[in-house]
Amino acid sequence: MSNKPIRRPGPVESGHAPPRPRRVSFSWADTPLHWVPGDPFTTHTVNVLHLLLPAGERWFVHVYKQVLPYIHDDALRADVIGFIGQEAMHAQAHDEVLPHLREQGLDPTPYTAQVDWMFEKLLGDRTLPPGRPRWWWLRERVALIAAIEHYTAFLGDWVLNADALDRAGADPTMLDLLRWHGAEEVEHRSVAFDLFAHIDGAYARRARTWALAFGALMFLWQRGIRFFLANDPTLDRGPGGTAKASLMDFHRRGRAGLLPGTGALLRSVPGYLRRDYHPSHECSTAQALAYLASSPAARAADAAVGKDAG
Repeated sequence: MSNKPIRRPGPVESGHAPPRPRRVSFSWADTPLHWVPGDPFTTHTVNVLHLLLPAGERWFVHVYKQVLPYIHDDALRADVIGFIGQEAMHAQAHDEVLPHLREQGLDPTPYTAQVDWMFEKLLGDRTLPPGRPRWWWLRERVALIAAIEHYTAFLGDWVLNADALDRAGADPTMLDLLRWHGAEEVEHRSVAFDLFAHIDGAYARRARTWALAFGALMFLWQRGIRFFLANDPTLDRGPGGTAKASLMDFHRRGRAGLLPGTGALLRSVPGYLRRDYHPSHECSTAQALAYLASSPAARAADAAVGKDAG
């Protein structure tokens, strides 16, 4: 364990402050099942976030609470505490979409039960002897979170710039949820990597856990899309009884700007594996904060805080 003060390389953006949670809320009463009109594939590809994120981000919080005693850099500790608050709020906000899906005839429970098992059991606390075995497992999970956060920042940057969704008439409440969340992912994009560097930083562990995270995310995402399409009560199943989806569907919508482009996704891989990689080289904190200053949900949350303080 290094426990050295973190030196943040790359372009330093002025006015750095620890990330802070914004206690947002959303009303889903007017959001249709296919919130990208006429495009269930795009809708459900993004909807997989509502299945994966609540359990995943609760797991982030659980792991980071365990690692707090090992942080001996005051600025990093403040960043991690802010990260914990934001991730807890993300989990809650996406969790609140699930009852809305059930009301529209799409029950996600069979899939979310599998995701819960993965994070709570497979990646949860293990009965290990104290000392090196427990410390090894904690570092493994911190490294996994850093790898996953590389992709949540990638997705956050994409959705902040996905003007094609606006042109397609996507539901504004869902867009605000996604962009509020995406902006906070960009805002705190360096925290997980800095924490990993602080307690370990080994390149072999970084590369190994990246491969595990990338493979798991791709596997879970395609399963989630298939689950939604197979259980969407409004879709014509066709003679085979299931709605079809393919990589070509994803690629075409990526080219149209409705989903992340496959080329951009693939180009993000070697970036994380560079030895000189740091998240501060990517995305824009200024853009993220500008969206958070204009987000209807974030503005309402800030107004409520100000009213309570007054």
